[in-house]
Amino acid sequence: MATLFERIMEADKGIRPQVPVSGLEYSAKLSGALGCEVMLKTDHLMPTGSFKVRGSANKIRTLGEAARGGVITASTGNHGQGVARAGKLAGVPVTVYLPSSAPPAKMRAIEALGATLVVFDGPSLEAELEARRQSDLQGKPYVAPYNDYDTIAGQGTLGMELFNQAPDLDAVFICVGGGGLISGVGTAMKQLSPNTTIVGVWPQASRCMLDSLEAGHIIETPEYDTLSDGSTGAVEQGSVTFPICQQVIDETLTVSEIEIARGMRRIAEAERWMIEGSAGVAVAGLLQTAETWRGKKVAVVLCGRNVSVETFMGAMELGRED
Repeated sequence: MATLFERIMEADKGIRPQVPVSGLEYSAKLSGALGCEVMLKTDHLMPTGSFKVRGSANKIRTLGEAARGGVITASTGNHGQGVARAGKLAGVPVTVYLPSSAPPAKMRAIEALGATLVVFDGPSLEAELEARRQSDLQGKPYVAPYNDYDTIAGQGTLGMELFNQAPDLDAVFICVGGGGLISGVGTAMKQLSPNTTIVGVWPQASRCMLDSLEAGHIIETPEYDTLSDGSTGAVEQGSVTFPICQQVIDETLTVSEIEIARGMRRIAEAERWMIEGSAGVAVAGLLQTAETWRGKKVAVVLCGRNVSVETFMGAMELGRED
């Protein structure tokens, strides 16, 4: 933990000014409705519309000259955009392997940033395995979306910012996929604000890391369609995020698709922001447990905004409560 925290501190200096500090905004409407002081960490307003710019920038930075010949990664969207942007700024060629199921809008966004796309007909795991194979064959570094200490350290800069912006937080709500974001943020917060509760939230339809945590080791688990497409995907065997998640996550929650849609709608109504399903997951976790945090100060990480208009409008209808 201490070694990872040192990497996070280094990343917090090293990725600037390429990666800006995201705002922590007080939500008067949500605070009034829920009876707690609600702060929104606005990583959905980051370049490329996701927190993924943090880890990607830090990994490319730490690779240095080893990345000059190009890097390879696999992604369903947000990570690919982050690596593509970091590569473009650093003059590093980027190849992204994606499953054919990846949202077309995210594919176009990655390509617009100058990356080369390789699209696979199959699940995301197959695209990732091929990307790793090509990395070995071509001798180019592989930029992992979560299973990498430098990537995790980059995501952990969000935790450094949270502490600087609000050192008195009682809880932080974070959507969990492969565990890179919560591993980094949780590590930073445990060092800087150990009394802050780290709450991991999963969609009921995709709870791979949660099932593994409950089993005590990484297992395969079924996944279903979810609005939170940015947090889907199996957890790699041997992933470094697993033991970190065991240490830093204090509470776990799961939320239904209706709850995710309601979380997305509440942010749209309160702040006029369009957020993606994975950000809605974190909001839904707070909505589900708001009574527990009455009178407390909590932060919700809005991790991304990369959602199609059609999917967003569908979520708005699904999340209607009147």
